[in-house]
This record gives sequence, C-alpha cells and structure tokens, in this order.
Amino acid sequence: QVQLVESGGGLVQAGGSLRLSCVASGGSSSIRAMGWYRQAPGKQRELVATITSGGRPNYADSVKGRFTISRDNAKNTVYLQMNSLKPEDTAVYYCYASDIIRNYWGQGTQVTVAA
Repeated sequence: QVQLVESGGGLVQAGGSLRLSCVASGGSSSIRAMGWYRQAPGKQRELVATITSGGRPNYADSVKGRFTISRDNAKNTVYLQMNSLKPEDTAVYYCYASDIIRNYWGQGTQVTVAA
C-alpha cells in the first residue's frame, strides 16, 4: 500500500514562488506516473501536472510556463516548482501516484496566493 506525504504549501504574495514536495513510501517501487492535482473551494479537482516514470511531463494549460514538475526516482519524490503564482492558483494541492492496480492520493497541502 503506497502512502503519499506532501509538504511545502503555505501563503505567498501574487508573483511569488513555492515548491511542493511529495514522498512516496510503502510499495513505491511499483509506482508509474506521479503528479499533482488541485481543488479550489466550490470547484472540482483538476489536473495540474503529471510526470511519467521516465520523466516526461504533462501540464494543464493554466500553469504552462509557470510551474515545473520533476521527480527523483531514487528518493521516491515528486516536486512541483510554482513560480509567478496568481490568486487563482489558491487551492488544496494533492499529490497523486499510480501503479498497475490503482491510484493513490496524499492528504493535500494548502496553497494560498494573496493578491
């Protein structure tokens, strides 16, 4: 059973930066894709970015050019570098991982961008 633990959320001014981290444990050697989703109040959870085990990224249009996803397979960790943050990026950010059986989710970390 894979467990995901996120860190790095917080409060930042518009235009600022944050870096999220997510460490996978417990069967993490079976993980394929990893990534980040987010959910703002009153909205559905949406894709932010994902990355394959080979390092190929995929981004939502809303974050292209501002966010960068990366992963360190040796550390079972995925990162999300968020630059030029906007108030509309405010949400709970959830780490995601998948293996051949199912998807896994972290508990979420709050990101708040003040105007």
